[in-house]
Amino acid sequence: MTNNIADIDNCKTMLVIGSNTTEQHPVIGTRIRRAVRKGAKLIVADPRGIDLANIATLHIRQRPGTDIALLNGLAHIILKEGLEDKEFIANRTEGFDEWRKTVEQYTPARVSEITGISVDDLFTAARLYGGNKPSTIFYAMGITQHTVGHNNVLAIANLAMLTGNLGKPGAGVDPLRGQNNVQGACDVGGLPNFYTGYQRVADDAARAKFEKAWDVKLPPTPGLTVGEMLQAAHDRKVKAMWIIGENVAMSDPDSRHVVESLNTLDFLVVTELFMTETAQLADVVLPAASFAEKDGTFTNTERRVQRVRKAVNPPGEARADWQILCDVANHVSRITNHGAAEWSYNSPSEIMDEIASLTPSYAGISFARIETKGLQWPVPTQDHPGTPILHTEKFSRGKGLFSAVEHQEPAETPDQTYPFTLTTGRILQHYHTGAMTRRVPGLETLAPEERVEVNPDDAARLGLNDGDWVRVTSRRGAVESRAWVTDRVGHGLVFMTFHYAEALTNALTNTAVDPIAKIPELKVCAVKVERASR
Repeated sequence: MTNNIADIDNCKTMLVIGSNTTEQHPVIGTRIRRAVRKGAKLIVADPRGIDLANIATLHIRQRPGTDIALLNGLAHIILKEGLEDKEFIANRTEGFDEWRKTVEQYTPARVSEITGISVDDLFTAARLYGGNKPSTIFYAMGITQHTVGHNNVLAIANLAMLTGNLGKPGAGVDPLRGQNNVQGACDVGGLPNFYTGYQRVADDAARAKFEKAWDVKLPPTPGLTVGEMLQAAHDRKVKAMWIIGENVAMSDPDSRHVVESLNTLDFLVVTELFMTETAQLADVVLPAASFAEKDGTFTNTERRVQRVRKAVNPPGEARADWQILCDVANHVSRITNHGAAEWSYNSPSEIMDEIASLTPSYAGISFARIETKGLQWPVPTQDHPGTPILHTEKFSRGKGLFSAVEHQEPAETPDQTYPFTLTTGRILQHYHTGAMTRRVPGLETLAPEERVEVNPDDAARLGLNDGDWVRVTSRRGAVESRAWVTDRVGHGLVFMTFHYAEALTNALTNTAVDPIAKIPELKVCAVKVERASR
């Protein structure tokens, strides 16, 4: 997030796109609700009638996979109405004139045809976002999990720069992280192409820095993404794998292919809290301590690095991840005749000190400094107070770059055989693959089974009633579940979660990926829906 969660109170207009915020990020959803009660305008751009739509000033239902056209169309109208921030564009950005040539092609009539949104609603949204400032854009995986996810994010950045909605209280671009400490994992090198602090693996100077610090030779090429690793396992190019805290057998697209890939491995290790669907495929399972059973830090969605404190002892042989990693590293180095790796940390505090020594944005963070309250990075020095708002004077590259991006259809679109579009997400009662929440009796009582959301007109045409069993089929597999007949989804759209192993939605989803970000298109695939024989 460019700004912090408390800054939501300063927003005059909020554009929520690709985020079912109250169900997926309920703390932030509550802040958005409070801002609306205090008078802020809310635009919700979502193909479904999510809860926030009920309190929105404007709810626009774009056809899934048409976000670039929508965002370019809003920019077109803002320019047409003279709502752009000319001073910000001149002083803080570059590439505007070239980008403008692309946006000029996205007339309201053309965008309405692509997205399914009325011209009047496009003008209303543009005038609100561009004219009632400061404005903030909130987005989540409904933006990124597309074959054009990278360009979707660029289109959001374009719109924010166009209106000068960056570097100021109440004005920003706030991506909402989908899981706890996703931000922190990325910050400290949990990506195949970056070292800690987003220092590129391919950068000679960055690589030399880490080689010196760790006294090792490091490869100059980035590693593989999750999808690439699974495909490499399927092709026998990767023969062993260690999965830590990820239930890929349920969470990744085309689950049949995922399971085949894992079963092709010579050796699979899984570190987990529970015997998840992925852990059940492992040769060795290493029991992990939960967040309440270990010390350390989490970095949350607003870039705040916070202490995590052990409340209870882990059960049985479960251990903290850092202890498991250190022991395995040291054992592997011995049996491969490389001597001991000498990973000899005594505490998470020592690990944080090393992170600070190698990561400019974390350089001023220590356990002592975040004992009572976390700090928002960048924190470049020990006396720096942290950074609540990014880009107040300049961007990380200097001037912000307008990037011309064009609408592109999803990898799969409906046809005669598969006439519906399936989109996926989460519900409030359960989390991700249900590894934890489906073990809570109260939550299971509230949401015990998958429900396929089907529009009433589509249900009538298919002869379906609420609660009937339906079969949803894609080019990759089929799933049976009960129908929820509801106008939360529009015509031709169905919605499912990926919480339920007995109705495995990711048996249907597409493995097509964004060529830059390498994220799969989990939010759009073509399916057919029919009554099941049960």
